[in-house]
Amino acid sequence: MEMAMASQIDVFHECFDQVGDPRVAGRTIHPLNSILFLVVSAVIAGADGPDEIESFGGEKLDWLSKFADFDAGIPSHDTITRVLSLIKPAEFQKALLQWHAHLCEINWDHASKDDNRPVHVAIDGKTVRGSYTDAEKSDAIHIVSAWATANGVTLGQTEVDSKSNEITAIPELLDLIDLRNSIVTLDAMGCQKSIAEKIVEGGGDYLFAVKDNHPKLCAAIADHFEMAHNDGLTAHGVRAMTTTGKQAAREEERFYATCPIPKALRELTDQWKGAKSICQANTCTTRGDRQSSDVRYYISSRPARVHEFSNCARSHWSIESMHWVLDVVFHEDSSRLRTKNATSNMSFARRFVTTLLKRDTRKKSLRRKRKIAGWNSEFLEKLLFAA
Repeated sequence: MEMAMASQIDVFHECFDQVGDPRVAGRTIHPLNSILFLVVSAVIAGADGPDEIESFGGEKLDWLSKFADFDAGIPSHDTITRVLSLIKPAEFQKALLQWHAHLCEINWDHASKDDNRPVHVAIDGKTVRGSYTDAEKSDAIHIVSAWATANGVTLGQTEVDSKSNEITAIPELLDLIDLRNSIVTLDAMGCQKSIAEKIVEGGGDYLFAVKDNHPKLCAAIADHFEMAHNDGLTAHGVRAMTTTGKQAAREEERFYATCPIPKALRELTDQWKGAKSICQANTCTTRGDRQSSDVRYYISSRPARVHEFSNCARSHWSIESMHWVLDVVFHEDSSRLRTKNATSNMSFARRFVTTLLKRDTRKKSLRRKRKIAGWNSEFLEKLLFAA
């Protein structure tokens, strides 16, 4: 084994040594790091649950043994499930993120970062639909994740028992993130004064969608932009831009506008810590002879910069494509795994693997890359170790 590869394996184990082993000492035969290495490798290579992780291990035992201790063989799917349910999600997430940071420091090609440009962090929730336990399927686990949209990296996630509890999960998630020099975007459910205050006090900025949960504010923003459209945008200090695009049979025209908070709205916005601007995004979609439109309003702690606003709004909407990847490529909605922390840990492993797959620049689908990783150990090593 090459010296460089051996060094990277050591770093992998150093990262995962931080994950506490909750099992009873002296009653385990499989080292924790070996199990976690098996899980990550198997998920890259197409395994979607503990049963398939065990099967991957059985077929790849010789290869796995080059990187971790499998003298006791491959753990059973029951053991894998038990370990995933016992380890703390925050520790597992931290280990994966540190491993990803190490990969970014070595062979991946990436553009130099402008330290003065804020990082866009999009926070959004997704229900793991197969994780229910009651007949009504009402208690499926809801995962709230934070994404650095520029490179598709998951910065952290928390889980709640339903979408309605998303508000309580967001502050916990913000505690896991370095908010300095970031712009945090949230949909209307997360549009809360307390969350705005937490973001600003953490050194970040916010862009929140405003809907019926703040009816007076939403109506006031809508009225102001309607007046600006009628009287002339520049007369009211509104900066605006329009973009167009076409995808398959759908044509889209997007109009973006932003302006400093006007005097007439300050009584409503003074309680929003750091609020500086209001925004409007209007999307008009045409499919053949059918046309639909959607108007959204926002409040932000950023100055009125229309290009920045358009980039953040569009990037936040793109999270839906990540949800599609998790369901179609990783079959997350079909997963029936629901044992303590196991759902959350597997969910984060999928998100981490998505980032690794996207870093490979070959023009193949993510699903195909997973298959290739299962067939070709050299490609799997490239994804794991940036070899």
